[in-house]
Amino acid sequence: MKKEAIGIGETVEKAQQVACEELGVPVEEAQFEVLELPVKKTLGIFGGSPAKVRAFVLPSPAENAAEYLKKVLSAFGLPDAEVTVREQTEEEGGGAMLVVSGENIGIAIGHRGETLDALQYLAGLVANHQGGSYYRITLDIGSYREKRRETLEALGKKLAEKAVKSGRNCSLEPMNPYERRIIHTAVQEVEGAKSWSEGKDRGRHVVIGPIDGERPQPRPRRGAKPAAKGRRPQKGRKPRPSGNSRPPRGKSPQNRPRRPAPAPVPETYDSQPRRSRVTDLPLYGKAEPKE
Repeated sequence: MKKEAIGIGETVEKAQQVACEELGVPVEEAQFEVLELPVKKTLGIFGGSPAKVRAFVLPSPAENAAEYLKKVLSAFGLPDAEVTVREQTEEEGGGAMLVVSGENIGIAIGHRGETLDALQYLAGLVANHQGGSYYRITLDIGSYREKRRETLEALGKKLAEKAVKSGRNCSLEPMNPYERRIIHTAVQEVEGAKSWSEGKDRGRHVVIGPIDGERPQPRPRRGAKPAAKGRRPQKGRKPRPSGNSRPPRGKSPQNRPRRPAPAPVPETYDSQPRRSRVTDLPLYGKAEPKE
Protein backbone atom coordinates (compact mmCIF):
# COMPACT_ATOMS: atom_id res chain seq x y z
CA MET A 1 0.00 0.00 0.00
CA LYS A 2 1.11 3.53 -0.73
CA LYS A 3 1.90 5.86 2.14
CA GLU A 4 0.96 9.39 1.25
CA ALA A 5 0.50 12.80 2.80
CA ILE A 6 -0.49 16.23 1.52
CA GLY A 7 1.63 19.24 2.27
CA ILE A 8 0.83 22.93 1.88
CA GLY A 9 3.39 25.72 1.72
CA GLU A 10 4.23 29.02 0.17
CA THR A 11 6.36 27.25 -2.41
CA VAL A 12 6.44 23.77 -3.86
CA GLU A 13 9.66 22.98 -1.98
CA LYS A 14 8.16 23.99 1.34
CA ALA A 15 5.04 21.94 0.64
CA GLN A 16 7.19 18.91 -0.11
CA GLN A 17 9.06 19.27 3.16
CA VAL A 18 5.81 19.49 5.11
CA ALA A 19 4.47 16.35 3.48
CA CYS A 20 7.70 14.39 4.09
CA GLU A 21 7.74 15.41 7.74
CA GLU A 22 4.25 14.01 8.07
CA LEU A 23 5.34 10.74 6.42
CA GLY A 24 8.50 10.55 8.48
CA VAL A 25 10.80 9.99 5.49
CA PRO A 26 13.50 12.14 3.92
CA VAL A 27 12.68 14.11 0.80
CA GLU A 28 14.96 11.91 -1.33
CA GLU A 29 12.91 8.76 -0.63
CA ALA A 30 9.50 10.25 -1.46
CA GLN A 31 7.73 10.91 -4.71
CA PHE A 32 5.60 13.98 -5.26
CA GLU A 33 2.58 15.10 -7.20
CA VAL A 34 1.88 18.80 -7.43
CA LEU A 35 -1.83 19.40 -6.91
CA GLU A 36 -1.80 23.20 -6.95
CA LEU A 37 0.86 25.69 -7.86
CA PRO A 38 1.31 28.77 -5.71
CA VAL A 39 -0.41 31.94 -6.91
CA LYS A 40 1.02 35.30 -5.98
CA LYS A 41 -1.21 37.97 -4.56
CA THR A 42 -2.30 40.81 -6.81
CA LEU A 43 -0.48 43.97 -5.82
CA GLY A 44 0.66 41.99 -2.81
CA ILE A 45 -2.77 42.34 -1.22
CA PHE A 46 -5.52 40.54 -3.11
CA GLY A 47 -5.93 36.87 -3.94
CA GLY A 48 -3.13 34.37 -4.05
CA SER A 49 -2.95 30.75 -2.82
CA PRO A 50 -0.24 28.44 -1.44
CA ALA A 51 1.20 25.38 -3.16
CA LYS A 52 -0.37 22.02 -2.52
CA VAL A 53 1.68 18.83 -2.97
CA ARG A 54 0.89 15.16 -2.44
CA ALA A 55 3.88 13.11 -1.28
CA PHE A 56 3.83 9.31 -1.33
CA VAL A 57 6.26 6.47 -0.75
CA LEU A 58 6.05 3.26 -2.74
CA PRO A 59 6.46 0.09 -0.68
CA SER A 60 9.84 -1.55 -0.98
CA PRO A 61 10.21 -5.00 -2.59
CA ALA A 62 10.61 -6.52 0.87
CA GLU A 63 7.41 -4.88 2.12
CA ASN A 64 5.48 -6.18 -0.89
CA ALA A 65 6.81 -9.67 -0.20
CA ALA A 66 5.93 -9.41 3.51
CA GLU A 67 2.38 -8.30 2.73
CA TYR A 68 1.93 -11.20 0.33
CA LEU A 69 3.39 -13.65 2.83
CA LYS A 70 0.92 -12.58 5.51
CA LYS A 71 -1.97 -13.43 3.20
CA VAL A 72 -0.52 -16.86 2.42
CA LEU A 73 0.09 -17.65 6.10
CA SER A 74 -3.46 -16.59 6.90
CA ALA A 75 -4.69 -19.09 4.29
CA PHE A 76 -2.53 -21.71 6.06
CA GLY A 77 -4.55 -21.13 9.22
CA LEU A 78 -1.94 -18.81 10.80
CA PRO A 79 -3.61 -15.38 10.85
CA ASP A 80 -1.65 -14.28 13.93
CA ALA A 81 1.78 -14.93 12.41
CA GLU A 82 4.02 -11.87 12.37
CA VAL A 83 6.40 -11.06 9.51
CA THR A 84 9.37 -8.82 10.25
CA VAL A 85 11.56 -7.30 7.51
CA ARG A 86 15.29 -7.18 8.24
CA GLU A 87 17.64 -5.58 5.74
CA GLN A 88 20.82 -7.54 5.01
CA THR A 89 24.29 -6.21 4.36
CA GLU A 90 26.35 -6.98 1.27
CA GLU A 91 28.39 -9.51 3.27
CA GLU A 92 25.18 -11.39 4.10
CA GLY A 93 24.17 -11.41 0.43
CA GLY A 94 22.15 -8.20 0.26
CA GLY A 95 18.41 -7.89 -0.07
CA ALA A 96 16.22 -8.57 2.96
CA MET A 97 15.28 -11.41 5.25
CA LEU A 98 11.66 -12.00 6.22
CA VAL A 99 11.43 -13.45 9.73
CA VAL A 100 8.16 -15.21 10.63
CA SER A 101 7.31 -15.67 14.30
CA GLY A 102 4.26 -16.92 16.16
CA GLU A 103 2.62 -20.10 17.41
CA ASN A 104 2.22 -23.36 15.47
CA ILE A 105 4.28 -22.08 12.56
CA GLY A 106 6.01 -25.44 12.00
CA ILE A 107 3.44 -26.27 9.34
CA ALA A 108 4.96 -23.54 7.18
CA ILE A 109 8.39 -25.21 7.32
CA GLY A 110 7.51 -28.66 5.99
CA HIS A 111 9.73 -31.71 5.62
CA ARG A 112 13.37 -30.58 5.50
CA GLY A 113 12.19 -27.04 4.81
CA GLU A 114 10.48 -27.85 1.49
CA THR A 115 7.44 -25.67 2.26
CA LEU A 116 9.74 -22.93 3.53
CA ASP A 117 11.71 -22.96 0.28
CA ALA A 118 8.50 -22.79 -1.77
CA LEU A 119 7.25 -19.77 0.21
CA GLN A 120 10.63 -18.07 -0.19
CA TYR A 121 10.49 -18.61 -3.96
CA LEU A 122 7.01 -17.07 -4.20
CA ALA A 123 7.99 -14.14 -1.98
CA GLY A 124 11.00 -13.51 -4.23
CA LEU A 125 8.76 -13.39 -7.30
CA VAL A 126 6.53 -10.79 -5.64
CA ALA A 127 9.52 -8.71 -4.55
CA ASN A 128 10.91 -8.58 -8.09
CA HIS A 129 7.56 -7.97 -9.78
CA GLN A 130 8.23 -4.23 -10.01
CA GLY A 131 11.22 -4.82 -12.26
CA GLY A 132 14.61 -3.19 -12.03
CA SER A 133 17.61 -4.90 -10.46
CA TYR A 134 17.25 -8.25 -8.74
CA TYR A 135 16.25 -8.06 -5.08
CA ARG A 136 17.18 -11.08 -2.96
CA ILE A 137 14.61 -12.36 -0.47
CA THR A 138 15.44 -14.86 2.28
CA LEU A 139 12.74 -16.39 4.46
CA ASP A 140 13.24 -17.73 7.97
CA ILE A 141 10.51 -19.36 10.07
CA GLY A 142 11.05 -20.16 13.72
CA SER A 143 14.85 -19.72 13.44
CA TYR A 144 14.97 -22.77 11.14
CA ARG A 145 17.55 -21.17 8.85
CA GLU A 146 19.91 -20.44 11.71
CA LYS A 147 19.73 -23.99 13.10
CA ARG A 148 20.09 -25.47 9.62
CA ARG A 149 23.07 -23.24 8.89
CA GLU A 150 24.92 -24.44 12.01
CA THR A 151 24.23 -28.07 11.08
CA LEU A 152 25.45 -27.61 7.50
CA GLU A 153 28.61 -25.78 8.58
CA ALA A 154 29.56 -28.61 10.94
CA LEU A 155 28.78 -31.21 8.26
CA GLY A 156 30.83 -29.40 5.59
CA LYS A 157 33.92 -29.11 7.81
CA LYS A 158 33.68 -32.74 8.94
CA LEU A 159 33.41 -34.11 5.39
CA ALA A 160 36.20 -31.80 4.18
CA GLU A 161 38.59 -33.14 6.83
CA LYS A 162 37.57 -36.69 5.94
CA ALA A 163 38.22 -36.06 2.23
CA VAL A 164 41.70 -34.66 2.94
CA LYS A 165 42.57 -37.60 5.17
CA SER A 166 41.25 -40.36 2.90
CA GLY A 167 42.09 -38.73 -0.43
CA ARG A 168 38.64 -39.46 -1.86
CA ASN A 169 35.69 -37.32 -2.95
CA CYS A 170 32.44 -37.25 -1.02
CA SER A 171 29.02 -36.35 -2.48
CA LEU A 172 26.21 -34.79 -0.45
CA GLU A 173 22.46 -34.97 -0.93
CA PRO A 174 20.78 -32.47 -3.28
CA MET A 175 20.34 -29.01 -1.74
CA ASN A 176 18.98 -25.62 -2.70
CA PRO A 177 21.38 -22.79 -3.65
CA TYR A 178 21.23 -21.25 -0.17
CA GLU A 179 22.35 -24.45 1.58
CA ARG A 180 24.99 -25.22 -1.06
CA ARG A 181 26.47 -21.78 -0.48
CA ILE A 182 26.79 -22.55 3.24
CA ILE A 183 28.64 -25.81 2.49
CA HIS A 184 31.05 -24.07 0.09
CA THR A 185 31.85 -21.40 2.67
CA ALA A 186 32.50 -24.00 5.40
CA VAL A 187 34.79 -26.10 3.18
CA GLN A 188 36.97 -23.08 2.40
CA GLU A 189 37.98 -22.96 6.06
CA VAL A 190 39.56 -26.44 5.87
CA GLU A 191 43.08 -26.46 4.46
CA GLY A 192 43.63 -28.83 1.54
CA ALA A 193 39.91 -29.27 0.71
CA LYS A 194 37.74 -27.92 -2.08
CA SER A 195 34.10 -28.19 -3.10
CA TRP A 196 32.04 -27.82 -6.26
CA SER A 197 28.49 -28.45 -7.45
CA GLU A 198 27.31 -31.15 -9.84
CA GLY A 199 23.97 -32.15 -11.30
CA LYS A 200 21.07 -30.16 -12.65
CA ASP A 201 17.85 -28.70 -11.29
CA ARG A 202 16.56 -30.57 -8.22
CA GLY A 203 19.44 -33.07 -8.37
CA ARG A 204 22.20 -30.48 -8.03
CA HIS A 205 24.44 -31.33 -5.09
CA VAL A 206 27.83 -30.51 -3.56
CA VAL A 207 30.94 -32.67 -3.94
CA ILE A 208 33.85 -32.30 -1.48
CA GLY A 209 37.33 -33.59 -2.24
CA PRO A 210 41.06 -32.95 -1.75
CA ILE A 211 42.43 -29.92 -3.53
CA ASP A 212 44.99 -32.02 -5.42
CA GLY A 213 42.40 -34.52 -6.63
CA GLU A 214 41.70 -38.06 -5.56
CA ARG A 215 44.67 -40.24 -4.62
CA PRO A 216 44.98 -43.78 -6.04
CA GLN A 217 43.69 -46.34 -3.59
CA PRO A 218 45.55 -49.65 -2.92
CA ARG A 219 44.10 -52.63 -4.76
CA PRO A 220 43.49 -55.96 -3.00
CA ARG A 221 45.94 -58.78 -3.78
CA ARG A 222 44.95 -61.57 -6.12
CA GLY A 223 43.47 -64.53 -4.35
CA ALA A 224 42.87 -62.56 -1.19
CA LYS A 225 39.43 -63.23 0.15
CA PRO A 226 37.43 -60.25 1.33
CA ALA A 227 36.87 -60.04 5.02
CA ALA A 228 33.61 -61.58 6.10
CA LYS A 229 31.06 -59.11 7.36
CA GLY A 230 29.61 -59.58 10.77
CA ARG A 231 30.90 -60.34 14.23
CA ARG A 232 34.53 -61.39 14.50
CA PRO A 233 35.18 -64.66 16.38
CA GLN A 234 36.92 -64.36 19.70
CA LYS A 235 40.39 -65.74 20.21
CA GLY A 236 40.47 -69.36 21.36
CA ARG A 237 36.92 -70.04 20.18
CA LYS A 238 35.83 -71.45 16.85
CA PRO A 239 33.18 -69.52 14.96
CA ARG A 240 29.75 -71.05 15.17
CA PRO A 241 28.51 -72.25 11.76
CA SER A 242 25.42 -70.60 10.38
CA GLY A 243 22.11 -72.48 10.07
CA ASN A 244 22.52 -73.17 6.33
CA SER A 245 26.15 -74.31 6.50
CA ARG A 246 27.03 -78.03 6.38
CA PRO A 247 30.21 -79.83 7.42
CA PRO A 248 32.62 -80.24 4.49
CA ARG A 249 32.77 -83.56 2.70
CA GLY A 250 35.92 -85.25 1.49
CA LYS A 251 38.34 -88.20 1.82
CA SER A 252 40.68 -86.60 4.29
CA PRO A 253 41.44 -88.68 7.44
CA GLN A 254 39.84 -86.01 9.58
CA ASN A 255 36.50 -86.36 7.81
CA ARG A 256 36.59 -90.22 7.52
CA PRO A 257 34.37 -91.99 10.12
CA ARG A 258 36.25 -93.97 12.72
CA ARG A 259 35.85 -97.76 12.97
CA PRO A 260 34.61 -99.19 16.25
CA ALA A 261 37.28 -100.81 18.42
CA PRO A 262 37.19 -104.70 18.55
CA ALA A 263 35.48 -106.22 21.55
CA PRO A 264 37.83 -107.77 24.16
CA VAL A 265 38.18 -111.63 24.15
CA PRO A 266 36.84 -113.18 27.39
CA GLU A 267 39.31 -115.16 29.42
CA THR A 268 38.94 -119.06 29.79
CA TYR A 269 38.48 -120.95 33.05
CA ASP A 270 41.93 -122.42 32.70
CA SER A 271 44.95 -120.24 32.80
CA GLN A 272 47.11 -122.82 30.99
CA PRO A 273 47.64 -122.66 27.24
CA ARG A 274 45.39 -124.83 25.03
CA ARG A 275 48.30 -126.79 23.53
CA SER A 276 49.42 -128.04 26.91
CA ARG A 277 45.96 -129.30 27.75
CA VAL A 278 45.73 -131.30 24.48
CA THR A 279 49.12 -133.03 24.91
CA ASP A 280 48.27 -134.22 28.44
CA LEU A 281 45.45 -136.47 27.13
CA PRO A 282 46.14 -139.88 25.52
CA LEU A 283 46.24 -140.04 21.79
CA TYR A 284 43.29 -142.53 21.36
CA GLY A 285 41.30 -141.74 24.42
CA LYS A 286 41.52 -143.06 27.96
CA ALA A 287 43.12 -146.57 28.43
CA GLU A 288 41.24 -148.93 30.67
CA PRO A 289 43.28 -151.69 32.52
CA LYS A 290 42.26 -155.34 31.74
CA GLU A 291 41.09 -157.55 34.55
